Amino acid sequence: MFIDSVTLTLAAGKGGNGVVAWRREKYIPKGGPTGGNGGRGASIILRADNQVPSLEGMRNKRIIKADNGMPGGANLSQGRSGKDLIITIPCGTLVKDSKTKEVLFDFVEHGQEWIICRGGKGGKGNHHFKSPTHQAPNTYTEGTSGESKDVELELKLIADVGLLGMPNAGKSTLMSKITYVPVKVAPYPFTTLHPNLGFVQYRDGTRVLVADVPGIIKDAHVNKGLGISFLKHIERTSLIVYVIDVSGFEGRDPLEDYEILKNELKEYNEDMLQKPFLVVLNKMDIEGAEENIERFKKEIAIDPSQVFTISAKERQGLDLLIDTLKAAAPQKKIEEELSVVLDEELINDFQLV
Repeated sequence: MFIDSVTLTLAAGKGGNGVVAWRREKYIPKGGPTGGNGGRGASIILRADNQVPSLEGMRNKRIIKADNGMPGGANLSQGRSGKDLIITIPCGTLVKDSKTKEVLFDFVEHGQEWIICRGGKGGKGNHHFKSPTHQAPNTYTEGTSGESKDVELELKLIADVGLLGMPNAGKSTLMSKITYVPVKVAPYPFTTLHPNLGFVQYRDGTRVLVADVPGIIKDAHVNKGLGISFLKHIERTSLIVYVIDVSGFEGRDPLEDYEILKNELKEYNEDMLQKPFLVVLNKMDIEGAEENIERFKKEIAIDPSQVFTISAKERQGLDLLIDTLKAAAPQKKIEEELSVVLDEELINDFQLV
């Protein structure tokens, strides 16, 4: 299951208590205080990792606690500090206060770290309170409690290109042809139930990361159909590709579909309409598509260079589209990317190659 949102209670470790202890040796009648300090409680650290595909690892967790520090000991022994707890999360994860929804941190780069809950300080042993005027203190302090937070982790995929279309428009087929990701393809709506990711790789060593999100229908912005749960995954993309079924085979009007998709983006986040975009008219091989293609190009006032006619199933027109994606989207050198290890258990939940 693809998990892109979890709510957690995080609690750092408590500091260990200081202790009261005395030096008792046969030939040292005035031994003095030797109580050691307690150890520091463990902190909780969030770390972004581009090899982590989703928040699946925290699906069954609600409360996460770090280790407490150990108390001090005699002979000035320092208590052991708790080992910091590092939680790896996907790049693109927003950390929000679960009550106020305030964004606390946004992880956008691999390796970013944030100490979300600091461990408590260790208490002081009685040796700490020794002074020339107070040589036998019987005082110690307890360790302080660690910080705790109720947070919501929300994943918004970071991709160069986002494929957006109505159900059964052929996004998954297009995705499988240009990235060779083994996504599910079937002749019925909503075959894609979770986002898919894949790289378009080029001979010069560059690659473009493409995200295919589940089909969008009218009123998706008010949570109809699969709702807004996946619209957020194209917010961070640099380029939006509208995939339109131009065949009219199912009685749909490609012009109406295009306007619905644009309106859903506007209602969800108007700023997304300012992103660069391309329009892909798919299923050109089906009888009757040619008439719709001409009508679309005539009635929709956009630059002809932004419109591509293809048949993803028959691999027609894909070469020009792939070259355009390379020119329009930010490119990444393969050797500059960390290799992605695909967990076989997640291959059906989140495709990443």
